Amino acid sequence: MRFRDREDAGRQLARLLTKFESDNPLVLGLPRGGVPVAAEVAHALGCELDVWVVRKIGAPEQAEFALGAVAEGGVVTLDENSARWAGLTTPEIRALTQRKFAEVDERVRKFRDGRPLPKIEGRTVIVVDDGIATGRTMQAALGAIRQRRPQRLVLAVPIADVRIKPEFAELVDEIVVVQWTDHLMAIGHWYEDFEQTSDDEVISLLERSRARQAGEVRAGADPNPSREIDIDVEDVTLTGTLSIPPGAAGLVIFAHGSGSSRFSPRNRFVATRLRSQGMGTLLFDLLTPLEELEDAQTAELRFDIGFLATRLGQVTLAIAAEPDVRGLKLGYFGASTGAAAALVAAAQQPELITAIVSRGGRPDLAEGALPQVRAPTLLLVGERDLEVLELNLKALEDLRCEKELAVISGATHLFEESGTLEQVAERAADWFERHFVPRLYEVPAPGA
Repeated sequence: MRFRDREDAGRQLARLLTKFESDNPLVLGLPRGGVPVAAEVAHALGCELDVWVVRKIGAPEQAEFALGAVAEGGVVTLDENSARWAGLTTPEIRALTQRKFAEVDERVRKFRDGRPLPKIEGRTVIVVDDGIATGRTMQAALGAIRQRRPQRLVLAVPIADVRIKPEFAELVDEIVVVQWTDHLMAIGHWYEDFEQTSDDEVISLLERSRARQAGEVRAGADPNPSREIDIDVEDVTLTGTLSIPPGAAGLVIFAHGSGSSRFSPRNRFVATRLRSQGMGTLLFDLLTPLEELEDAQTAELRFDIGFLATRLGQVTLAIAAEPDVRGLKLGYFGASTGAAAALVAAAQQPELITAIVSRGGRPDLAEGALPQVRAPTLLLVGERDLEVLELNLKALEDLRCEKELAVISGATHLFEESGTLEQVAERAADWFERHFVPRLYEVPAPGA
């Protein structure tokens, strides 16, 4: 396998990292070549992008021969055997290292432009480069980042020499690689286009990512107060975020998809749009932390639609009893397998649910429940999500309620293409508003 360029490599790598989306991770690219790869990962996961600056220590007469590396945070890795082979004395090594630290400081100032280090402690951090051969620079970077106590440290690269696996397995919690090889030769060999990335390109990618994040923050900075709530159902307690604008027309309950949580950036984006149109939202975790741990290992609960639908129905009854929710019309917004759970739950409690929206859903997994659904249902599917589109077309035939299938032009399954998630949010808001707010019939003017 060869990658077209670093952007293509980043998109392929991002597909293997979607399980971390609900963690709202921090993606750190190693400048310069790792940043275009990392930018694609951060874009796909909808999360923060930054750099971790590291510089290789090359032999004086052979700069490409790596003796070690230095990284911001003050970490040095050095192969003493290689340094002796290069004939370097201890003072020479110290001087060389100091020069490299000066280069690190200069690049930090250039790339961050006075911004502080991103918060690392307690977070999931994904460190990205365009490939790993010997791994000297990556070792230095990981050592420095580990000192700042991330909750989970993930190494992610498109291509890596299989011989580095045992050594790096000791440095990180997980290694994600698109392709391992035992004949790496040179990283550039695995790219059709491996043109050098410039400092200006790194700065541009960081600025675009920050602008995208700032736009999402502005979109999320609505004035409607949210509160964390505990939802007791049977013998477990689930955690949710409830937000109800003054005079809300209804409440939309989100049922997230496979391996996700209430922190899904896509669902939060849609929820913000709904609140801007006067609708309340409840984002909650369908699974307890213990169940999430079990599901991460087995992937069984996320496809147990009967279990998820029962859990969703229990949450619906519990939230409907809340004082500030009583009397509000209720709707479901389901994604992926969560959409199937929403349809089954709505069929089981038709008197409770007023409207349903499915985003990239799997209504086929609701099977026999579809003809029993009474709530008006909107199915939203990406034009390029061909398999799921076919499943939704079949489900549309089985539904007996008011129904509509909307195909979002140019979108794939995660609606990560520019403007596609905005279309999802707008369509969902219009659908819920149409069914939450009673329609006013026109009264003919006198004499008409």
